[in-house]
Amino acid sequence: MNIGKEGKLFIILSGFFISNALLAEFIGIKIFSLEKTLGFESFNWTLFGVDGLGFNLTAGVLLWPVVFVMTDIINEYFGKQGVRRLSYLTVCLIIYAFVMVFLAIWITPNDWWQFQSGLDDKGLGIADMDMAFSKIFGQGLWIIVGSLVAFLVGQFVDVYVFQRIKRFTGESKIWLRATGSTLISQFIDSFVVLIIAFYIGSDWPLTRVLAIGFVNYFYKFIMAILLTPVIYLAHHWIDRYLGVTLANKLKQEASI
Repeated sequence: MNIGKEGKLFIILSGFFISNALLAEFIGIKIFSLEKTLGFESFNWTLFGVDGLGFNLTAGVLLWPVVFVMTDIINEYFGKQGVRRLSYLTVCLIIYAFVMVFLAIWITPNDWWQFQSGLDDKGLGIADMDMAFSKIFGQGLWIIVGSLVAFLVGQFVDVYVFQRIKRFTGESKIWLRATGSTLISQFIDSFVVLIIAFYIGSDWPLTRVLAIGFVNYFYKFIMAILLTPVIYLAHHWIDRYLGVTLANKLKQEASI
């Protein structure tokens, strides 16, 4: 079956897009200190009366910037319909993955695996592997709902802003439409997930939600700027792979 260069490109981009989105959902359960990871002392900011704030982020933020870069690249060559269909497919696959994970949590564990496999010769280690498995993979329903809604809203905003900017700039100023759409969509994404997961789902004070949301967005803002050269590099590689004629054809069709 010959699917052509554009078909192969869409499959590759879709694979990276879906894989990163799925991984970001599952590794997001870990909270890490960006400052300590880089060898610095933790910041102690105060926002909206909430003190002790620093870059304590979910591990998922390592991958979400990549997802939004992939969104802009797919948007550039396959248009808003390509991004929307891929976003719906990704949400369905994430839901399917969580259903399978909860099924794995529900099934009865083997006694040896649960109580002995996590211990070393001195009896030290994980005393209950099944509990550890459940704690790591069994994310709360509100967190799952919040992340999925934020993902879809962020994707649709990104697509809309990207295409609106492109109407004014044409094929020039890739950085403006790619980075600009990411900055706006990530701002909305940062607060939607926190409001649903913690303000609605866990009764957090709104001031804490806003404070953490701004800290998270500050990190995403920096990453969006730093990843701008990656977008140009990706465009260069894709244009060379497709050829000028086919690349321009796809870009024109994507703008319709």
